[in-house]
Amino acid sequence: MSTAALRQRAAELGLHDQTNLLGKKQLFIVFSSLASALFICYADQNGIGTILPTVGRDFKATDTVSWAGTSSLISNTVTQVMYARISDIYGRKPVFLFSVGMLVLADILCGVAPDAPSFFFFRALGGIAGAGINSLTMMIISDIVTLEERGKWQGFLGAGIGGGNAVGPLLSAAFALHRTWRAFFWFLAPCGAVAGVIGWFYLPSSMPKGNARQQFQLIDWGGIATATIAIVLILIPLSGGGSYFEWSSPLVVSMLTIGGLSFLAFLVVEWKVARLPMMPLSMYTNPPVAAILAQNFFFGMVYYSNLYYIPLYIQNVRGWDATISAAFLIVINVPQSMVSTLSGIFISRYKRYGVVIWTGFAIWTVGAALICSFTRTTHAAAVAVMLSISGIGAGCVFQPVLIALQAHCSKAQRAAVVSNRNFLRSSGGAVGLSISAQVLQSSLRKHLPPQLASVAHNTYALPTLSAADEDLVRTAYMAAIRTVFIVSAPMIGLCLALCLLIKDRGLQRPEEREQARVAEASTAAEKVQETQTPQRQGQQQSDKEDSPELAVPVDGEDQITDTRSGKSLQANDRQNS
Repeated sequence: MSTAALRQRAAELGLHDQTNLLGKKQLFIVFSSLASALFICYADQNGIGTILPTVGRDFKATDTVSWAGTSSLISNTVTQVMYARISDIYGRKPVFLFSVGMLVLADILCGVAPDAPSFFFFRALGGIAGAGINSLTMMIISDIVTLEERGKWQGFLGAGIGGGNAVGPLLSAAFALHRTWRAFFWFLAPCGAVAGVIGWFYLPSSMPKGNARQQFQLIDWGGIATATIAIVLILIPLSGGGSYFEWSSPLVVSMLTIGGLSFLAFLVVEWKVARLPMMPLSMYTNPPVAAILAQNFFFGMVYYSNLYYIPLYIQNVRGWDATISAAFLIVINVPQSMVSTLSGIFISRYKRYGVVIWTGFAIWTVGAALICSFTRTTHAAAVAVMLSISGIGAGCVFQPVLIALQAHCSKAQRAAVVSNRNFLRSSGGAVGLSISAQVLQSSLRKHLPPQLASVAHNTYALPTLSAADEDLVRTAYMAAIRTVFIVSAPMIGLCLALCLLIKDRGLQRPEEREQARVAEASTAAEKVQETQTPQRQGQQQSDKEDSPELAVPVDGEDQITDTRSGKSLQANDRQNS
């Protein structure tokens, strides 16, 4: 092991163990705070999609309003990987409360935003907060319940995620239609504040007060700087290339080049420089862990792409309004929530996660393939069934893969593996959305007639058109969105193939399995020793009984006497023998 690896290992072992198993009453209260915060986080994150056309019209920014989602996703991805080590150093509770407070502030600011640029900036703040809430809830659950029970509780959290995904679009659509889109954010802010207050009073905090200078030095500043530069300079051109920027422009080429070099620098920092790296590269030398993390990247590409392009199919292809679009998202999210809960209970009861993950990716692969068959006239019930199949598959995957990761990692890396998993899933989402946007734009330009080519730049809201032109535009959108679905579907099939590398070793960490093996071997050795001891004693006793104790004759005696049996042996018999 290299000097850098030894230094990093020593820093990990020096971290304070924040395990704090709770009694049932406090556990339920803490869980309600975590689940509420997660619910609000995902409602905020996914509710924005259905009101983007309205926001764009209000700000007169229909051609740039997609940056509301892009800014949130980029900031979420940038900060996702940082939260684990910061919470390892400063404690879970203060970092969680900071994240909830920032989300409340971001929602208030979004509700009063005066123009599009400020709205985009406030959405970026919301992305930073969402990254913290998403990671810290999973880390805190890891601290307050055992790994054997974690499946059940994380399944319930998965239900909270699905619930937020389902309710968020409905709420935002209802506020936009009946009041104002700003009221959506005003509603979320006090709800988040309530979750934060509950957490303030009931979240446990076992973190001792540390030396501020030593804590500051443990932070991976080099990793933070290089990761931020890399992610921002790569995701901005990926998100806007081909639409806002020309791919061959000096700006795009420069950003991608500097971003790529910064990413390489980030890997070097994590490998050789950082004392407590945000992304421990040692995790990726473990084949099951590497496979599961890769799965998170690939299914993140598909999941986030679907969240954006299924509403686009419902509204721009089918011509239904935002409320109906939100209802179809519920068809995905409700089955996802229910199955997430059931899969968690199954894992906690049977101590197995492999069969759940295999089943989930198999079902999701079927669902992704079925979505590719959507047409302009597909019956609404058929659309709902196909979407629900994907939701069932996602419900078997989101939380079980996290349980599998934690079962394959050491306790010192349990927070890091959560944030890295979330980072890769968000990164996959950002890359998937970027690829999907390019595919959509390219396909629209191909299928739109020349006189309607300008429609391709107005993705989120169709202009007022004649009946004939509207039919042409909807047909072009159908072809483009189907292409997006076809490009995405193989990613889920790849996730299914990666299941071959995942070994279901039960709900024990590597060090716990090693301790169990040592204890089992020690117990077996003791049993063997206990079994052999009486046998050895019996054999010695038998040998002793079979060997006569002879009395040596004195002078003049011609016989030898066995002192136990009393039998006499004639001297001449002994001599003849």
